[in-house]
Amino acid sequence: METQLIEERREGTTAVLTINRPQALNALNTAVLRQLDEAVARVADDAAVRVLVLTGAGKAFVAGADIAEMATLDPIQARAFSAFGARVFRALELLDKPVIAAVNGFALGGGCELAMAADIRLASQKAKFGQPEVGLGIIPGFSGTQRLARLVGIAKAKELIYSGKIIPAAEAAAIGLVNQLYEPEELLPAALELAAQIAAQSPAAVALAKTAIGRGADLAIEAGIELENDLFALCFAGPDQREGMTAFREKRPAVFTATVAGKS
Repeated sequence: METQLIEERREGTTAVLTINRPQALNALNTAVLRQLDEAVARVADDAAVRVLVLTGAGKAFVAGADIAEMATLDPIQARAFSAFGARVFRALELLDKPVIAAVNGFALGGGCELAMAADIRLASQKAKFGQPEVGLGIIPGFSGTQRLARLVGIAKAKELIYSGKIIPAAEAAAIGLVNQLYEPEELLPAALELAAQIAAQSPAAVALAKTAIGRGADLAIEAGIELENDLFALCFAGPDQREGMTAFREKRPAVFTATVAGKS
């Protein structure tokens, strides 16, 4: 029987995935990545889930990719490993439901890259972040060079990646890598509270907002505005817009049913 490396549970309309390899500080090997990929696919297919929270077991979020597994790779195998991890993280990033990373401890290397694939990063005051790969004679391989520069700016990304330094949670928040900091015992409850607040909104509208922000970030401003106009119009093709505006006019809470625009 395969070891369960990703724990799954539901908190109402929120799915919680916990990377469960604490004896290795939740290091990402092929088995962890495969199980994470499968778990994210299940969340994607579950219409009852509106938000995903991702966290780690024990004192780490993810302390990095598994060095023991990587040490023996040749260049062809290394590229396959990098491409697989990048594909898994991209699937997480493109999930049509918001993803909150509750970073409870070390988020280094692949762990920092995993957190960056989430929409929102909440962190424990004790968490630490970094891309220390150059100290191992490699570079980030799960899209870290791309996402870190987009999140904190090219100059800061170069500083962090070139130096391999590890920064505390407070600095990560100051440079925009983390949205909010919490005491360790408050982190997961805060993540679930935010997830519930998001889940109370129109899931179709939230999904379209995620698309607008994600795709628009790589477009010229004029094209991004056109994309927003198109997606704004698409909202009016589904039931959530009618329900939301009717509820507002009737001074009652809205009851949203659509999972994606135009579908229920």
